[in-house]
Amino acid sequence: MARINMGAQLVIALALAVAALLHVAAADEIVVGGNQGWRVPTTNTTFYSAWASSKTFEVNDTLVFNFATGTHDVARVTKEAYDACSTGNTINTIQNGPANVKLNTSGAHYFICTFSGHCAGGQKLAINVVADSDSGDSSPAPSGTTTPPPPSDSASSRGVTLSPILLFIAVALFC
Repeated sequence: MARINMGAQLVIALALAVAALLHVAAADEIVVGGNQGWRVPTTNTTFYSAWASSKTFEVNDTLVFNFATGTHDVARVTKEAYDACSTGNTINTIQNGPANVKLNTSGAHYFICTFSGHCAGGQKLAINVVADSDSGDSSPAPSGTTTPPPPSDSASSRGVTLSPILLFIAVALFC
């Protein structure tokens, strides 16, 4: 086998470094409700529960709540406020859409729309955030919280595909 020249070795080293950085930095932007966005469900008050059950949420992911400013908002609340659809004591409320919420801690997170009747109509989301598998974050859940059950689909949409990087390395080897 032909000896790999110094330039090819440098290219390989750089490609591996970039691949490692991309993998560690991988965090997802997750659009809440998918194509439906953040709105009062029209047919199913458990729409957001069903939607979330097929997702894996990790620390450092960002939830994107798509809504028009003035028609909805998104408030982070306690489990008790979530269960009661109470808007009296929110943790944080974002009134301008679209709203981006970075998930900084693992554990249970609860969100509602504070517009009259919207939460009761099903515009509420409970998720369980797990440690970021890329960073090894193991931030504990806040004390006194109840964690929703883990998603039924354990497959995650994590990571960056390495196919283009591996192809690049293979090409570099033959240069």
